[in-house]
Amino acid sequence: MIAQTLKKKVNGTRLNGFSQDEIGDDHLCSGLQTPLKKDAFLITDKEKIEKISYLFAEIMNTMGLDLTDDSLKGTPNRVAKMYIDEIFSGLNPANKPEITLFENKYEYNQMLVEKDITFYSNCEHHFVPIIGKAHVAYISSGKVIGLSKLNRIVQYYAKRPQVQERLTNQIGEDLKSILQTEDVAVIINAKHLCVSSRGIKDDTSATVTTFYSGKFSNQSKIVELQNYLKL
Repeated sequence: MIAQTLKKKVNGTRLNGFSQDEIGDDHLCSGLQTPLKKDAFLITDKEKIEKISYLFAEIMNTMGLDLTDDSLKGTPNRVAKMYIDEIFSGLNPANKPEITLFENKYEYNQMLVEKDITFYSNCEHHFVPIIGKAHVAYISSGKVIGLSKLNRIVQYYAKRPQVQERLTNQIGEDLKSILQTEDVAVIINAKHLCVSSRGIKDDTSATVTTFYSGKFSNQSKIVELQNYLKL
């Protein structure tokens, strides 16, 4: 009875005019912002860990696992801490990396490319990993940031339940704001385990998404960037 009630509630929700059954495994994105409740941060991370630990124990119990076993009894708390402190830590704005801008005293006015930024995210539809590489480029408008901050921005947005299209745009829009320039490009190439480990079980395909803004909307700049990525 409980399962039937829950199924009716899930199937009754609609996203972009489609029911959950109609969506199926399609990766629809509801917008640029990660969908968060207004009261998402009314309880502390410690309280969230305690609640998730309790609820995950219920999931394991429902699956028939013996939580008195030495190997399993600590799993609910480990999963809860992993969710809050690690793989979904990007949900909390308090974890956003602090960025310091510097004057472009080098007078370097060509594109700067940080490529092959490895990231791990999770598909928001199945909560299984997305593993990929991000390539980020920008042209300074007079300000620069430390190279490692580009990596940290990618990681911040990756560490939340995600859709790759949203992840790409979030990184691009945030870099435009931080760097005070329109000239930003983001390319992401990733493998989705919701495709390779379940469902269609295609282990060879990958997904590529791009964000081109300002001067990077010019085809010659795109070609220049792609040539850098081949080096």
